[in-house]
Amino acid sequence: MQRQKRVAAVHDISCFGKCSLTVALPVLSAAGLETCCIPTAVLSTHTGGFSGYTYRDLTEDILPIAAHWKDQNIGFDAVYTGFLGSVEQTDILEQVIEQITDKETLVMVDPVMGDNGALYTVFSDNFPEAMRKLCARADIIVPNMTEAYLLLGETYRPGPYAEAEIDRLLLALSGICRGQVVLTGVYFDEETLGAATFDAQTGQKALAMRKRVAGMYHGTGDVYASSLLAAVMRGFSLEEAAGIAADYTIMSIETTKKMDKDLRYGVNFEYNIPTLIELLEKGNLQ
Repeated sequence: MQRQKRVAAVHDISCFGKCSLTVALPVLSAAGLETCCIPTAVLSTHTGGFSGYTYRDLTEDILPIAAHWKDQNIGFDAVYTGFLGSVEQTDILEQVIEQITDKETLVMVDPVMGDNGALYTVFSDNFPEAMRKLCARADIIVPNMTEAYLLLGETYRPGPYAEAEIDRLLLALSGICRGQVVLTGVYFDEETLGAATFDAQTGQKALAMRKRVAGMYHGTGDVYASSLLAAVMRGFSLEEAAGIAADYTIMSIETTKKMDKDLRYGVNFEYNIPTLIELLEKGNLQ
């Protein structure tokens, strides 16, 4: 029996609505990874389509949790960050990374801060700069198209995109994160949607494009990033992991569409977890 890998997931908890930790914990656990968490905030629901939700900031708890882990000599094979509620939390996460990682720990940052061409209204204008600093500490970053332009300090450009523009963004983002870049929300026409990957060390680029499913589905970014990390930790290459994550995310969307449910509730990622496990079994635990 090989050693079980351990991941620290640093996200908010939306008590209803499938996103952040309520996605990361089951997906990574299903992949056979011991998954621990540092919650950055607790919300009654996610913020997409709901009003009157509760919000409790947990900034003061983040460093004490990391310090206790360090005191207990708890090591991690990966640290995975998602929604961070403030510039202060991005600064704190840099300290957390210092405390709970070693040279073998993979750090993946999903720079959650915007979509559909705009910075989320909960963030100040200086938040992208703070997130850029955190991304510089990462081995893998997973921005969507909006977040890519925000990280680069550029004006958002709506798609469809030319391949040359995607290549330019990947190269520019690799100047922030000198590891690997996974750019999501890429599309060249109205029929397909997917991700582009770039490894700054090897110069290898790849695309993981799938048939587009019409509609707006909350939580798909977390489903994608969590299954991407699961595949990477199971020994798949970045290109292979991007494809597995794309397949699993599309399956989750299609299942949700067939159920004709309230789309604010998030995608039904649970139904297809057995299929995700089958896809991951083709990899090698290292």
